[in-house]
Amino acid sequence: MSSSPDFTAARPRGQVSFYNLAWRWHFYAGLLVIPFMIMLSLTGLIYLFKPQLDELMYADLLQVPVAEQRLSADQQLSLVREAYPQARVSQYFPPTAAGRSAQFVLSDGGQDLNLFLDPYSGHVLGTQDALWNLQAAARKLHGDLLIGTIGDRLIELAAGWGIVLVVSGLYLWWPRGSSGAGVLWPRLSARGRLWWRDLHAVTGFWGSALLLFMLLTGMTWTGYWGAQFAGAWNHFPAAMWDDVPKSGELTGSLNTSRQQTVAWAVEVTPLPASDPHAAHQGHAGHSAPASSASLLQHVVDTAAERGVQPGYSITLPKGEQGVYSVALFADDPRNDATLHLDQYSGAVLADVRWQDYGLVAKTVETGVMLHEGKLFGLVNQIFMALVCLLILFSSVSGLVLWWKRRPAGSLGVPPLRHDLPRWKTAIGVMLALGVLFPLVGASLVLVWVLDRLLGLLRRQLAVNTSEA
Repeated sequence: MSSSPDFTAARPRGQVSFYNLAWRWHFYAGLLVIPFMIMLSLTGLIYLFKPQLDELMYADLLQVPVAEQRLSADQQLSLVREAYPQARVSQYFPPTAAGRSAQFVLSDGGQDLNLFLDPYSGHVLGTQDALWNLQAAARKLHGDLLIGTIGDRLIELAAGWGIVLVVSGLYLWWPRGSSGAGVLWPRLSARGRLWWRDLHAVTGFWGSALLLFMLLTGMTWTGYWGAQFAGAWNHFPAAMWDDVPKSGELTGSLNTSRQQTVAWAVEVTPLPASDPHAAHQGHAGHSAPASSASLLQHVVDTAAERGVQPGYSITLPKGEQGVYSVALFADDPRNDATLHLDQYSGAVLADVRWQDYGLVAKTVETGVMLHEGKLFGLVNQIFMALVCLLILFSSVSGLVLWWKRRPAGSLGVPPLRHDLPRWKTAIGVMLALGVLFPLVGASLVLVWVLDRLLGLLRRQLAVNTSEA
């Protein structure tokens, strides 16, 4: 990077202090975010290649020999209930192809299990802990650090600060001279601290758009900001729900941190309720538990008749007003489908598809599929894996750069540079992002207060020392 004049003399003392404050925030925030970015990249890499890893690790559970006659969904469910009479079955995944197993999700003795069934012979192929398997654990760690709501908020805070750091980093390393060396390309002849600085700056510069894409698409799934964003932008015609009994819950309640059931676009739609009186109209004599067994094949047939592609799940009714929910969170979001059926009559209460999504919802769903490496198959997976590696390198190189530039014998912030004429604009952008992402804004105010208090404490100690 070419040299720049020292701007210190031209600035009032208070303004330099403001720069110093921003400089400290940038580095401290980086140290806070780096562990999260490393964790998110590693767990993201694991989940990114879920299809390939599943085939390698669980082939005996997923693959079955093709036979002449397949058992109905109701027969399969009956066999599962016979094998686990005390369990509550919550979900059913029909076979996706002729040589694939059926899957049930059930709770038994306080443990959630994935049960795999041969749909031809009815033989139970085996079970898997629904949480403590590689993919589910990686996804839950990626989503909430395995600690629920608090973890979700920490992930959201780290992602928000990651966005702030990317944007402010662009200002920090923007070219200030005619040469692009060290900014647009690394100075390969450099050594030591300068070599690390160039690699960190150049990869950050060229990868900033990708980093922002990953962070922003990930933010849409967070529990606070993502929910507010969805509520503001995901709107469906009110007429779709005029004649539909509602449960008082949202469809998003079907999602968990370890498993995505319904698409982001429909999370804020009402979750319909079943009408117990329908048991005497269409399927007389069936109580709620009996109807769960007698209508599952009807739900499968309805999904096929309505063109829902294989790969969907069926969430079974929970309680007297629960509904069957068919959900396809498709690799190509244009094939997304969310259907809710009355558990007594089998009537379709709601059917939401891609054409019902608004522009923002379509954009977000497309971005999420790119984020997860699903939209363009293996090419998308490899590209997103390279982005994860980029994030890992940026995180590690930033940590190394801080370590090499830290004050001698201290873990503090590197000395302040005074050749940053655009830094005031960067601070403005940071403050705007603080408003856009409330958790970031709240933490920004908290850090500012703590920094002022620590500054006052240091000055008081200095005064006391000089007087002594």
